[in-house]
Amino acid sequence: MTGRPTTDPALAAAALALGDDALILSQRLGEWAGSAPVLEEEVALANIALDLLGQARVLLSLAGDEDELAFLREERSFRNVQLVEQPNGDFAHTIARQLYFSTYQHLLYGQLATGGGPLAGLAAKAVKEVDYHRDHAEHWTLRLGDGTPDSHDRMQRACDSLWRYTGELFQPVEGLDIDPGPLEDAWLASVTSVLDRATLTVPSGPRTGAWSAGAGRQGIHTEPFGRMLAEMQHLHRSHPGATW
Repeated sequence: MTGRPTTDPALAAAALALGDDALILSQRLGEWAGSAPVLEEEVALANIALDLLGQARVLLSLAGDEDELAFLREERSFRNVQLVEQPNGDFAHTIARQLYFSTYQHLLYGQLATGGGPLAGLAAKAVKEVDYHRDHAEHWTLRLGDGTPDSHDRMQRACDSLWRYTGELFQPVEGLDIDPGPLEDAWLASVTSVLDRATLTVPSGPRTGAWSAGAGRQGIHTEPFGRMLAEMQHLHRSHPGATW
């Protein structure tokens, strides 16, 4: 259920950032429709995508008109972290991206749900959904990492290549009264535990600093994002004002 836009600029900024995260990752996961490795996984990824889309609708409706925000904004107006916009790649890349993000989102929503702020109600509902998303990603990380030599190598490469996008998850978000330090510590401990159990090596590259990625919150995005956005917005822009 969506609501009315808030008159609180800080809340609107926070809702836009978190809503964009959910919207863009939902779009990426939806790209697996018809091409997932097995039918069961196609259904699972579609369900996760729908959960995220539901979160995005509620959050974006706090920031303004949800349809206009999704389909009529230009690239530099989106505030999602760069991690969620990364292409699906092979199945291992999708799983690594989901592990990193759903672990973060589960911890974040857990804090918001108990914080008593304006997003507590949404977070309390969403944290239950995200718990499944995280469990699903952990299951596949263990299965691929501790599977065949080929699946292990693919999963390791995926974890390594996406690692540099994770530091941005813990940059302060305007409008959120969350201390990113403990959140990052909990995230790192959780992800490390999963990778250890999956016989994978925790990536050693930088997550923060001059050589790490991460300016999505400021509207700076990676090259694949523009192509994805054009596809996502094409129908709405081609038929402005249409009803279905």
